[in-house]
Amino acid sequence: MPNTPAPPAAICFDLDDTLIDDVAASSAGLRAVMERLGHPDFGAARALWDAQTEISFGAYLRGDLSLEEQRRQRIRALAVQAGHADIADHHCDELYRIYLDGHRSGWQVFPDTFPVLAALSSAGYRLAVLTNGIESLQHAKLQALELTPYFHAVVCADTVGVGKPDPRIFHATAQRLGVEPGACWHVGDQIQADGVGAVASGMRPVIVDRQARQPVEGVTTLSNLDELLSLVGLPSSVAATGLL
Repeated sequence: MPNTPAPPAAICFDLDDTLIDDVAASSAGLRAVMERLGHPDFGAARALWDAQTEISFGAYLRGDLSLEEQRRQRIRALAVQAGHADIADHHCDELYRIYLDGHRSGWQVFPDTFPVLAALSSAGYRLAVLTNGIESLQHAKLQALELTPYFHAVVCADTVGVGKPDPRIFHATAQRLGVEPGACWHVGDQIQADGVGAVASGMRPVIVDRQARQPVEGVTTLSNLDELLSLVGLPSSVAATGLL
């Protein structure tokens, strides 16, 4: 664990794969689409879906694709892998709705999410969600999983007009929280979007690496959210709830 820095005035969180297990949710949605396409290989489908999502959703964030077209690109890539060379737009849209239904059925928070948010909130920290996800979907997740009361602001790329790692979305979040960027930490799971973006904006980045990837030198990296409490000088939520 790195030396403990001065605590922040506010903390913003990425949502997917930081507070919510999006890998599990997206896998549920992916399996639903695979069943409709007759796709037999989840490993191949998962690898392709992740790669195509990075490409197509990245193009959407840059303004090069519409929301609908980036979704169609992802579905088409999967369909081609399953042996369907030609698929109409309306079929892509139907399959993406199936994906979203499956995804919704898999929504779940990580076990450390509620205890850590409760501890930070009780300690007086102003908290925000800062995500590249679509705002309507992010609010639906927060409400369904009863996370909404913990946050003073929810800031999403589609409403701000830019996404992470653009510093402007971090600055917009700090403004919504009523603090300077230098008084705010950003907690996320992606080095580029969360880490690089936070540094460029003047925030302190904290990466939660639940997958035990190779750490990046000079970046505060935690294996779970509970370690964030130690970093700001609060007792462990695991110990406090008697789960040790």
